[in-house]
Amino acid sequence: MNVSDAVNQRKSVRAFLSKKISNELIKTLLLKASRSPSGGNLQPWRIYVINEQSMADFLLFQKSWKELETPAYDIYPPKLKEPFRTSRYELGEQMYDLLGIAREDKDARLLQVMKNFEFFGAPCAFFCFVDRQMGPPQWSDLGMFLQTFMLLAKEMGLDTCAQEAWSIKHDSVAKFVKADDDEMLFCGMSIGYKDPDAIINTLSSERRSIKKWATFL
Repeated sequence: MNVSDAVNQRKSVRAFLSKKISNELIKTLLLKASRSPSGGNLQPWRIYVINEQSMADFLLFQKSWKELETPAYDIYPPKLKEPFRTSRYELGEQMYDLLGIAREDKDARLLQVMKNFEFFGAPCAFFCFVDRQMGPPQWSDLGMFLQTFMLLAKEMGLDTCAQEAWSIKHDSVAKFVKADDDEMLFCGMSIGYKDPDAIINTLSSERRSIKKWATFL
């Protein structure tokens, strides 16, 4: 698979098969992804992989967690302006329309959102942390690392979903993985084989016209 094919075929998968993935394969992908660009070679990512028994243990741990959570950061700006607000809104409505969930059915929408915290049924996942000392340039490095991992996973026939939603559960995740106090949870990453029969996996987000975001001088 060439890079263009991997880019075009990669998408956020929200329903996975239970087919297992070996830790050795995940390790190989992580090692390759570590060649991603990193300013000053800081390599600011800290990865915690959960798979097989640790996945089962984590999901059980999450269900028993009763303490308040402190979100690691704001996922979206509080007053999202255009055209960003419309892009986010339209994707959400497209997803719920696919699933046949009406706008007024708040309970069904919440149930769909909560599937984030079950990794959409993926058998394997990892959490990406970053040291609290790091700033926007290093967060950019995280994005490049994660994108590289997702493209490499696609090359190997795997599917993924990067989930910033996990940042609202920093406390419980940090407790389970025994992260240092200086480490902040940036996101989770679901990893597995997509369920080809799940209608939600037909969701394909649109991109704005290049005329609206690129200027050739």
